[in-house]
Amino acid sequence: MDGSRTLEQEMQEIDEVISRYKGKHGELLGILEESQILNEHKFLSEDALNHVALKTGVPLSRVYNVVTFYSFFNLKPQGKHTVTVCRGTACHTKGSRTLLDDLGLILNCKKELDEGEQFFTTPDKQFTVTTVACFGQCALAPVIAIDGIIYSNVTTSKLQMLVRRISKVRKIHENH
Repeated sequence: MDGSRTLEQEMQEIDEVISRYKGKHGELLGILEESQILNEHKFLSEDALNHVALKTGVPLSRVYNVVTFYSFFNLKPQGKHTVTVCRGTACHTKGSRTLLDDLGLILNCKKELDEGEQFFTTPDKQFTVTTVACFGQCALAPVIAIDGIIYSNVTTSKLQMLVRRISKVRKIHENH
């Protein structure tokens, strides 16, 4: 929940989403997807899930089954930017684990990787780092994606440059 909206305002927005999807095929998926997008940190809070269950009449256990089945849904706050590191065989043999470790150092989140997390969000909520089994770009390994844009033949220095570029753009926007 972001600081600019109250819980009541968020639930009112979810009510509007529910009314738009009522009776449509795939109603629950649509409601959950749009509710997640409404959240500043791109996740479904416990309050949101309870509200959807209550307002739709869908048992909370079924709502949780849906959000835990589909990898698109997030139950934890996400960062403004997403960095996805491929962990497929080709990327692994070309150094994607090293990139993942280096990314932890670049973002000052080495501890999360040491604890075996598959994904982490930086404390300032600017970056979420995830892994994927394979992008299908094996000839270009190692491969990462930043905010959906795929980068190939990534080295640590290229990774640092990409993260630094995003961070600089963020600082420029914050200062204006």
